[in-house]
Amino acid sequence: MKILAFDTCLDKMYVVLKDDEHLLASEIVENQGSKYHSAFLISTIQRVLSENNLKPQDLDLIATNIGPGSFTGIRACTTVARVMAQQLSCKVVGVSSLEILAKSLGCDNPLVALDARKNSAYLYVDGEIKGAIQLEEVKSLIESGKYKVLTDDKLQPILGGVSYQQEKLPLGEILAELAQQKDTEGNWRKLKPLYIQPPPMG
Repeated sequence: MKILAFDTCLDKMYVVLKDDEHLLASEIVENQGSKYHSAFLISTIQRVLSENNLKPQDLDLIATNIGPGSFTGIRACTTVARVMAQQLSCKVVGVSSLEILAKSLGCDNPLVALDARKNSAYLYVDGEIKGAIQLEEVKSLIESGKYKVLTDDKLQPILGGVSYQQEKLPLGEILAELAQQKDTEGNWRKLKPLYIQPPPMG
């Protein structure tokens, strides 16, 4: 099974190509000047496929991050995934950034909290996405001592734990792995962005 996984929701873009369990390519692209990293998604996919002598038609599964994260990034990767899957008659699976980050902790009790503005965090805890939760409530969960905590640069000074932005985590590879486990879902019509809050105005 040939799997293409990509993520433009977080602070970097990840593009991964796998053949069953064999990793063929793993690319990380950062913002370049005024250009957000998602601007390089199509060209990076084309290059990764070409370097591995593959055509889009060779893909069996497309995996993408559906959010939460950057609204621009969520729109970019879900749109590209839907269009590719529809045109190629290929399975496509969406995975939340919260699930990806929780898996990266490699423990039984992960707690992931990402900045959601308005004194709140997008929260994943006890195996579930909880939505945008007030920071005081998140702090009380962390103070129980039950969880290993992963957050971002903005919330790490407030909540403690580790910021994913300071770690070298194989997030693209984790996305591909989680998508393989969910690939029975597969239909491009069901792939929708995970907007927990409306986009910021202005």
